[in-house]
Amino acid sequence: MPYARPSLNYPEVPLFQTFTDKAEGQPDNIALIYNDQQMTYGELHEKVKRFATALHANGIKQGDKVCLLLPNSPEFVISFYGASMIGATPSAMNPSYKEREIAYQYKESDAVALITREDFYPVIEAAKSEVNINAIVSSQSPMEGTLHFQSMIESNEPNPPSVSINSKEDIASLPFTSGTTGYPKGVMLTHYNLSSNWVQFAGAGEVDENDKLLLFLPLYHIYGAMLMGGGLMCGATLILQERFDPKGTLEHIHKYRPTLFYVAPPVLVFYSSLPEAQQIDWTCIKYIMSGAAPLPKEVGLRFQEQMNVMVMQGYGMTEASPVTHCHPIDAAQIDLDTVGPPVSDTEQKIIDPETGEDLPLGEVGELLIRGPQVMKGYWKRPEENEQILAGGWLHTGDIAKINENNHVIIMDRAKNMIKYKGFAIGPAELEDLLFEHPAVADCAVIGIPDAEGGEAPKAFVVKKADIEAQELMDFVAEKVASYKQIRALEFIDAIPKNPSGKILKRVLVEQEQAKS
Repeated sequence: MPYARPSLNYPEVPLFQTFTDKAEGQPDNIALIYNDQQMTYGELHEKVKRFATALHANGIKQGDKVCLLLPNSPEFVISFYGASMIGATPSAMNPSYKEREIAYQYKESDAVALITREDFYPVIEAAKSEVNINAIVSSQSPMEGTLHFQSMIESNEPNPPSVSINSKEDIASLPFTSGTTGYPKGVMLTHYNLSSNWVQFAGAGEVDENDKLLLFLPLYHIYGAMLMGGGLMCGATLILQERFDPKGTLEHIHKYRPTLFYVAPPVLVFYSSLPEAQQIDWTCIKYIMSGAAPLPKEVGLRFQEQMNVMVMQGYGMTEASPVTHCHPIDAAQIDLDTVGPPVSDTEQKIIDPETGEDLPLGEVGELLIRGPQVMKGYWKRPEENEQILAGGWLHTGDIAKINENNHVIIMDRAKNMIKYKGFAIGPAELEDLLFEHPAVADCAVIGIPDAEGGEAPKAFVVKKADIEAQELMDFVAEKVASYKQIRALEFIDAIPKNPSGKILKRVLVEQEQAKS
């Protein structure tokens, strides 16, 4: 029989209410562990309310966009829920962004403020040459020309104004994604989208207030944001790490005994070959869920055998808040050749990408999704919304098939997006940067297999002046976050194109495959 999950109930409430309800019901339970310091739900709730009051007192109102440039930390959680509590919309940034990328998202999101930490502030100052940024800075002491995060909490009462929120229409979060191509674009996720997906996540993962979630996946990424929101909605404890630290993560497992461990595939690849990882007792962990990028079956099985802990896989995208599929917590239902069946109340189908016609079970085509977690649309991109949400379905851009158990097998991506360590990279952004160099006559960027990251950007360049490949790679690296950096570059005589001038990237991909 095809596997199907039970239907669930989804709260039509403001996003912050999912946290507030738990904080008021279990104020003494531990919400966060960070740098060996603990914060209860009651303490966290108090700080969120005070910060919300402070934001409102400084002119930030319902509907305003507020960027967050913060690592995994209590400041991120307080900022996210504090903005939400007054009806403002957080738009998180990657802390490794350079000034160009920060200025782009700040302008594109129509942000009115940016919350950051003192060690990230120099890049904010550099970005001010392109856009006027109103900064709120977490620092040891107030900094001239900015608002002081800690003082805002200490000097305000926990009495934020009440707001009227339409959970199915109002935007709760505006994460940016490269989507399938091009420059990053804002994804409009409503309060209902996110809270529904958190319920779906908790239901599929059987998460409750007794769980402890080791969270090093970045909160600015939709994967980490779901774990934060879903965990706090369930009353679980979040053990925050600013980033993946191989030794520190193992120490956290030994010391805090987390029950939930969510990763991207490179983490399992790394630990499978690390002797110290096999000396740790992993039995506190109920299961390991891998997402954000395809998990090679042999990697999952090897880790499962080495550590004696069940490994599962999930699938999703920012446009779906993000989870749409994952394996059931049932060893008999886990098939690592697939990403599992849909989560509750999520429909799926396969269409012919050329004709748009529905295809029968087992046929290969584009995967379409429909459910309460699917985005409202892209921010200020009406024409793209008509395409990606055509017919009321989310067109994933992924080529897949559905097997007889209702599990989905992802075959390939229909578009050109590159996934490096789970992060989406739009080739067009890298191509535009290459074109800025006077030695570049033409170029194209594709994804190539990468042992560490799964896939990595490779550039093909037609040069019009003498230059070394490394010099061009360094030129791009200075302008983008580390995960976007070009990892290989090849000079060629001409970029293959069709008669209309469109780059034939499949030709470049086929040429790369022929080399291996």
